[in-house]
Amino acid sequence: QVQLVESGGGLVQPGGSLRLSCAASGTGIAYRINDMRWYRQAPGKERELVAVISSDGSTNYADSVKGRFTISRDNAKKSVYLQMDSLKPEDTAVYYCNADLRRIYAATSFAAWGQGTLVTVSS
Repeated sequence: QVQLVESGGGLVQPGGSLRLSCAASGTGIAYRINDMRWYRQAPGKERELVAVISSDGSTNYADSVKGRFTISRDNAKKSVYLQMDSLKPEDTAVYYCNADLRRIYAATSFAAWGQGTLVTVSS
């Protein structure tokens, strides 16, 4: 009942920037979002955690992106963003957003995933 819709991927040259967005949309459910994350998966490789932001705003990043990527969230919009600067070819991957959700009025927690958005960094 909750979908995460991603946008912002595309082709960018090395050193360029992209901003990924992920918005949660629910039908017939009231929920709050706890941790939100961005993962990525390059061809032939395992999916890896890129960044995470908790409900209190604390963040953590993979070493490979630290200092270049910034994760943020807007709770009112139920969205998470990933600002990617100084992009490198090795950042090329399908990026997935993920959220830990808590259902309001019910003792239920669940996870949701975005459909993935392709980021290609190439000259």
